[in-house]
Amino acid sequence: MLDPLSFLLFLATALVIAITPGPGLFYVAARTLSGGRSDGLASTFGTGLGGLVHVVAGAFGVSAVVMASAEAFTILKLVGAAYLVWLGIKTFREARTPIPLDRVEATSPGLAFREGVMVEALNPKTAAFFLAFLPQFVQPAHGSVALQFVVLGLVSVALNTLVDAIVVAMAGSIRGGLMRRPGLIKRMREGSAAVLCVLGVSLAFARRPA
Repeated sequence: MLDPLSFLLFLATALVIAITPGPGLFYVAARTLSGGRSDGLASTFGTGLGGLVHVVAGAFGVSAVVMASAEAFTILKLVGAAYLVWLGIKTFREARTPIPLDRVEATSPGLAFREGVMVEALNPKTAAFFLAFLPQFVQPAHGSVALQFVVLGLVSVALNTLVDAIVVAMAGSIRGGLMRRPGLIKRMREGSAAVLCVLGVSLAFARRPA
């Protein structure tokens, strides 16, 4: 599996990404404000399950690439690194644009859960992110590629779900606090953008295990 230093780098980066305010975070907050904590939690666990769909699919895909060709895996990692840099630049440019807390109609927890699963499972941006982010930390020389991908994916999804659950518990504060502090949201998004760019550049030139 991963060496401790690589795992700590992954954990720190995944946490920064998870806590950065974005459409998903505000969607969970809006769902909570419209239907209560039960709807908010149901939606949170739904998006978490939807994210796992991409983790499992990505694990098989990345594993197949590694088995086919080490050079192909290197290309995949370079493309992923470039994607992270592009995502960082895009996030930085969008940091000045306020994220509205859209109105969301109240539903039952069951419907909120199903909607959360479908929204995340059918989101191509989520698939692209996992395929760009997770392979940067996969080390073929340290064991099963698919297993490493799944473990890293589970950690990433768990962090996102945990942050969303905290947002659900503090939805009132999120709306009354963060929404009145656009400068703080802007700085957090810019910080996340910088992390993505630095990570992409550093990993593009990092030594890759055989």
